[in-house]
Amino acid sequence: MADDLKLALEQIEKLKSVDRETLLEAIRGAIETAARKSITRSSNIAVEVDPHSLAFNVYEIRMVTEHVKDPTAEISLEDALLLNADVVVGNRLKLPAEPRDFGRIAAQTARQVIIQKLKDAERDRIYGEFKEREGDLVTGTVKRIMSNSIIVSIGQVDAIVMPSEQSPREKYKVGDRIRAQVIKVEKLPKGTSVKLSRTSVDLVRSLFEMEVPEIYEGIVVIKAIAREAGNRTKVAVMSKDANVDPVGACVGLKGSRVRAVVEELSGEKIDIVRWSEDPVQLAINALNPADILRIHLNPDTKSIQVIVPQDQLSLAIGKRGQNARLASRLLGWNIDIRGDKDSETPEETGEEPVSEEESDGSVTEIQEES
Repeated sequence: MADDLKLALEQIEKLKSVDRETLLEAIRGAIETAARKSITRSSNIAVEVDPHSLAFNVYEIRMVTEHVKDPTAEISLEDALLLNADVVVGNRLKLPAEPRDFGRIAAQTARQVIIQKLKDAERDRIYGEFKEREGDLVTGTVKRIMSNSIIVSIGQVDAIVMPSEQSPREKYKVGDRIRAQVIKVEKLPKGTSVKLSRTSVDLVRSLFEMEVPEIYEGIVVIKAIAREAGNRTKVAVMSKDANVDPVGACVGLKGSRVRAVVEELSGEKIDIVRWSEDPVQLAINALNPADILRIHLNPDTKSIQVIVPQDQLSLAIGKRGQNARLASRLLGWNIDIRGDKDSETPEETGEEPVSEEESDGSVTEIQEES
């Protein structure tokens, strides 16, 4: 039996990539379970397995007592002294046991325990591996489409992209390569659950890290991302090196770097914005190319009122308000965009105008460049 176990141990180590100590513990537990079924008179069994030869010994553990009341758990002092001259009452003594016939049920139990232990070890290994990759970008193959969810094969795991994490611009079919962000890894009774996303802002961040060496090296930093997956994304960047233009680094020669990200996102539009700690300047950058005439800043409510030429109002707001929404998310401030004609009588809108006093003097006139 030891030779069979040794051969099985070597095969499983290679196939399953499970460490030897885990396998030895699985074997020891299996033999112990089988022995309990064979030695019915004892409820306290211990098994020792030699890690090299895999030879095993089965023991019954008995308590040394003056008068035996439970033969399955106790041994008299008189009998114990015949086995070990140093024992005293209260000691626990290991008695060699000889399971004569493990039998069909015992052997089956041993096999089931080993299989289960190996499954548990494999599940723990896979969970640990993917838990460390939470937040990382992974590449897999579409295995099947189920109830609008995409099942993705990544090594030994089937991950899932839920409908809410799919870009409306993208359609996948079985066999397609897919790159996605790992957003959640959970350990379930049936295995490891890995959830992926194609809508996460971190997906955009990871793609730029891949395409822009300056970001990967930490010279250029992505300070903020605002995204409406499938439509448009704004990325605010800054440089730690005065000699490196952050926007130019992200765009690349003839737009090659940002184009690679756009292609991966199936044509989603991407605006690269220069970051500024000054919310006024950041608002100007985020709303580019619209011309801004004035900005009223209210730090208390974290709100900004932006005045643009009337003929550029739709450009500044964007289709269905998208440009204004993304700029607002990028800043973390509420942005109210108005045309210069509308701004003359703000009371007609039913909103309180932001005065210089209310905004602590934060009213900025944007001068046109000559």
